[in-house]
Order: sequence, then C-alpha cells, then structure tokens
Amino acid sequence: MPKRLRVGVLTGGGDAPGLNAVIRSVTKSLILRHDAEVIGIEDGFLGLIEKRIRPLAYGDVSGILTLGGTILGTHNKANPFSYFKRGGADVSAEVIKYTKSLGIDAVVAIGGDGTMSISAKLQSRGLNVVGVPKTIDNDIVGTSRTFGFDTAVSIVTEAIDRLHTTAQSHQRVMIIETMGRYAGWIALHAGVAGGADVILIPEYEYDLAEVVKVCRNRESFGRSFTIIVVAEGAKAVGGGLTVDRTLEDSPDPVRLGGIGRVLQLGLEQHIKSEVRTTILGHVQRGGTPTAYDRNLASVFGSYAAKLVEDGQFGRMVALDEGQITSIPLDSVANRTRTVPTDSPVLQAALAVGTSFGNPDLEFTLERVGTMA
Repeated sequence: MPKRLRVGVLTGGGDAPGLNAVIRSVTKSLILRHDAEVIGIEDGFLGLIEKRIRPLAYGDVSGILTLGGTILGTHNKANPFSYFKRGGADVSAEVIKYTKSLGIDAVVAIGGDGTMSISAKLQSRGLNVVGVPKTIDNDIVGTSRTFGFDTAVSIVTEAIDRLHTTAQSHQRVMIIETMGRYAGWIALHAGVAGGADVILIPEYEYDLAEVVKVCRNRESFGRSFTIIVVAEGAKAVGGGLTVDRTLEDSPDPVRLGGIGRVLQLGLEQHIKSEVRTTILGHVQRGGTPTAYDRNLASVFGSYAAKLVEDGQFGRMVALDEGQITSIPLDSVANRTRTVPTDSPVLQAALAVGTSFGNPDLEFTLERVGTMA
C-alpha cells in the first residue's frame, strides 16, 4: 500500500485572528481529500526544536473556526537558525532531522514575514514547506491581503468611533496609536474608515507644523476637536523611529511604541486644545475574527492543503488581484510590503482633505486599483 501522507502544521510569530480557521481548513481538507495524518506542532518552530507535537484528528479542529488565538500556541523568538536558548546557535539541521524522522512529508507554516523567511531557509535545506501568510499588519510581500488584518482594522475603527464622540464632547485632540510596525496599512484603512482628520504612517515622514496647521484650522472654524491616527512606525521629517524597548533574544529585537505620546508633547506646545493619546496595543490582535478573515483563512488553508497534495513545496499562498494563487517562499523572505502612493485608499483620503502631515502628498489617482 502507498505511504499515507503525513503533514505538520504550525503557527509562528505573533497571534492573529483567523489562525484557528486556517488550522481547521488545512486539517479537514487533508483528512477528507487525502486521508492524511496531520501533526500539530506546538508553539511554532519551538515545537520542532523541543520535540513537542500532537496529532490533529478531524474532531480536534471542529468548533474552532470562530476562536481567536491558536490552539497550537505560537512563539516569536523560536528561530531554528538562531535558537535563543542556546545563545543564538543554529539548530536547523536538528530540526530537519527530527521532522523527517517523524515521517512528515511537508510542513504547513502559518505566519508572518519572519515565519516565511525561516520557512524559505528550511526549504532550501531540504525540508518541504508550504507557507500561509498571517499578520494583522498586512505587510507581507506578494499578497494583497493577509488574514487578521480586517479584524484589526475593524477593532481600531470601532475605537476611533468611540474616541470621536468624547473628543467632540470635550473639544480635544485625540491621538490614536496603532500597530503595524514599519507599514501603515492598519492606520491608513482604520483612519479612513473612522474619518480621521490626520493619518500619519511610516511610508511618508510627517512635518509637525503641518499637523499643527490642521488642528489650528479646525479650531478657527469652530471644530474644536481633531482625530489623529498614527502608526507606531511613523517618523517626523529628519527623525527616527520611536522605540519602546529592545529584546536582544528576538529575531526582530526592536519593539516600536510611544510615537503617540511624542506627537502629543509636540502639539501641546502649539495649539490651544487639550491633547490626549490612546495606545491601542494588543487589543488590535485579539478576539474572534471577522467574517472576511474567517473566509480568507479558510480559503488559504484549503489552498495550502492542495499545494501539499500536489507536491508544490517552497511556495506561499497569496491573494493577487482577488485571485488565490501561490508564489515562491524565497521571494517573500526578508521583505516588507508598504503603502504605495497610488493606493486607492490613500488617494481617497487625500481627495477628501485628510492630512498625512506631508505637503508633497497630492491626489493623483488615475486608475482604480485593488483595495490594498
């Protein structure tokens, strides 16, 4: 009899709404279509390093579609090429040997750019990997959308709506700091959806004087409140990133945070209105996924299973112009997808007078692109 297909599944990096939906989709698709054995790898690549796995039966993934987080656990420091518990030692050969000793034919790695980069290196060294892009930041190259992003935008938009009413009641400037690392997708989409007056994103340095001008103009016209959405990676002209702390044992040691407070201190010197800052933090990545993210995660998962079945390894599932496809893992590794000037959402914001704190940004939309 032919060997029964055996597939490992892991979730790496930070958590995001929709991870369980992918685990469910991958597992059920492989079991129903191929009678495969599915092995859950605990805490991302750490499970392969520390040899912690468990079987995933059909019933194990039933009822998890709507759950946030991940039933397998995750880890954002477990890089097999620089293992933090051994002083940065390369244990990738051990990981590959262990995985193959389990009879695993392929690993479905669900994660962000860090996970995809590790997966590409493991693939190059002989371990079959299929990637599924996950991140609330929506910053993975090669796919126009990642699951988790829609949920994060919905959460931030609701927060803006709530802060809008209190800003208006107290005639205040409200600053909302979002996640997003080095890309401004969350701040942009939520800022537009929430009707922000100013949106500051990493892609375009802001001039404090431009932000002050918006606040003063609104004061002079009797609109004594202003809503400002700022991405954690936003920078003033000639300035640097605002770093909250560094974690030396992490693959990405820089932890951004605090730009909202920096902006507040700058504004308070130049405007009459009171200024308040709200840092949303990890609330953006928690809770149950939206319907869109559940659907996208389910489609990504079933497509990943199909790639495994067809022996199409070393590839990542992607959404391109509304079509599900796949791209080489090594084309994704160590790259970041940022907001382009011709983004239709950015252009729509410019068209209605939203300020990005940068006078060089102008409305130039000549064609309708994808909603990215």
